[in-house]
Amino acid sequence: MFFNCLNAQKPDPLLSLIEAFAKDQRPGKLDLSVGVYRDDHGRTPVMRAVKLAEERLVRDQASKSYLGPDGDRRFAECLGELVLGRGLSGHARGIQTVGGTGALSVAAGLLGADGMPRTVWLATPTWSNHLPLFAAAGLPIRTYSHVDEQGGSFALDAFLAAAQQASPGDAFLLQGCGHNPTGIDPDLAMWREIGRALADKGLIPLIDLAYQGFGVGVEEDARGMRDLLGLVPEAVIAVSCNKTFGLYRDRVGALLCYGNDVAGLNLAMANARASARSSYSMPPDHGAAVVRTILDDAGLAAMWREELDAMRNRLRATRRALAASPGVDALGLGAVAGQGGMFCLLPLDGAQVERLRSRFAIFVAPDGRVNLAALPLERVGAFTEALADVALRVAS
Repeated sequence: MFFNCLNAQKPDPLLSLIEAFAKDQRPGKLDLSVGVYRDDHGRTPVMRAVKLAEERLVRDQASKSYLGPDGDRRFAECLGELVLGRGLSGHARGIQTVGGTGALSVAAGLLGADGMPRTVWLATPTWSNHLPLFAAAGLPIRTYSHVDEQGGSFALDAFLAAAQQASPGDAFLLQGCGHNPTGIDPDLAMWREIGRALADKGLIPLIDLAYQGFGVGVEEDARGMRDLLGLVPEAVIAVSCNKTFGLYRDRVGALLCYGNDVAGLNLAMANARASARSSYSMPPDHGAAVVRTILDDAGLAAMWREELDAMRNRLRATRRALAASPGVDALGLGAVAGQGGMFCLLPLDGAQVERLRSRFAIFVAPDGRVNLAALPLERVGAFTEALADVALRVAS
């Protein structure tokens, strides 16, 4: 029997938490594990700009025919301008993908398309799916530390040492902003130094951009990445719209290839299409059509930015409240106000994570990652009290 010969697979920790949270019947349970934005009522709202764009699509869409492996080309153009700015976007080409994960998968296929023994370098800790995704593509992986020894800043020295060890043609995965899981990003000076080191050694930047607008602002969050792009000849950028447009279940993303050589960009796009074709063939239309409709309409784009600003401001208020809580130094919360994006990483072990769940009905990721975008302001005090309890438990 074929099925019985297959190897058993370990459950995905985060997906298991989703199931456990759904089964938990306790009132007031709190899910801080899954990376989605929730308002103070625990809901993941549909943006008003999205609703209006969808109404327009229902009224005006004339066909449900295939899009082709490129997907919605105007969507890719609009997203390129949003991510790169109008100056740099003229040096980029893009295809629509199935979310940011689909973009990374297509990027993995692209990196392996020339048959070179190319290593992908990951700064750890990183998003839990990065390593298995590139390993599944058969690409060798090496790692270096993302956070410095003091635990408060991007480990530039570790990056520079890794860049010196790397071979020309290797790829370095960098998160564009709102680092998952630490919330710690390079500052602008570091971004420029990263760009110079990559260019000097002939290394490929692979940028994962999933949280633009959740840090300081839509433009501000892209500035470091844009500074880097001004220093390198080529780059690959995986973009997710799931958070920034609240389109989680619609799986909206894009792969952008940046470079100054038109012939090279055309080859990159041809190979990206081939990678997509052999994977999911062609992407679904709806979510990308929503984003394109918003970005192509000044009124809807302004409405979307206002809504995203409100979400970010609420998240930043949560960060400030946590940093101002009693005993923050012992709880590891003192630095969260100065970090960015949806997440922070707390020094919690498995027993502490389990006690948060069993005693307080607070679900966090097994590594101590906390999704602050799902923490209501009114429950910050209860959350810090629960953290204090689990810290004292271990201390005793």
